[in-house]
Amino acid sequence: MGSAKNTSTASRKDRIEEMRRAERARERRGRILIVSVSTVVVAALIGVGAWAVTKSGDDKGSDQADGKAAGSGHFTYDKDGVGTWSGDLSRNHVTKKVTYPMNPPVGGDHNPVWMNCNGNVYEKALTSENAVHSLEHGAVWVTYNDKAPKADVQALAAKVKQTPYTLMSPVADQKDPIMLSAWGHQRTVKSAADPAVASFFAAFVQGKQTPEPGAACTNGLSK
Repeated sequence: MGSAKNTSTASRKDRIEEMRRAERARERRGRILIVSVSTVVVAALIGVGAWAVTKSGDDKGSDQADGKAAGSGHFTYDKDGVGTWSGDLSRNHVTKKVTYPMNPPVGGDHNPVWMNCNGNVYEKALTSENAVHSLEHGAVWVTYNDKAPKADVQALAAKVKQTPYTLMSPVADQKDPIMLSAWGHQRTVKSAADPAVASFFAAFVQGKQTPEPGAACTNGLSK
């Protein structure tokens, strides 16, 4: 049993390190792309005026999508306490508030800009629409309310800081002190030492549920 656990831990560390290398490579490619794109921006802007006139009539339909709910449904829980959302989770980019049927939200329409989720710990509440975009990229969102023990909050923050594709923030009106969310999935944990924390991270950090695996968790919003 000890050997199997050590192998699993090593594999987990290798996976995290691989994600860190991939994230660094994406950042390098992003910097190269910015330099390349800047050379054609001026030319592109020449056609923007004409395009904007034509596009303005089409944007009305996009505005109607703003504020759309994530869809009806409910959580179905497995024997381990992990809830899976039964309804469809839309993935439109919108700029207004979205009415989510669950709290914290686990998917649905969201803001075009994601919250940085490269092990980011936020001390203030986030805009849900930005955090949901992070879930779309395969992040796990750790949330807590004022009933969560300070020691657990600190321990969870330390774990998040060591794990790419995670983020953490307070959600004052969530139903339980500590909750874990991924795209389409959610569970409550009893404490930072609850084995379910590691299990949830292993299953859902860049897990099979991810709509956009490998998408960036940096270069988004940082506060």
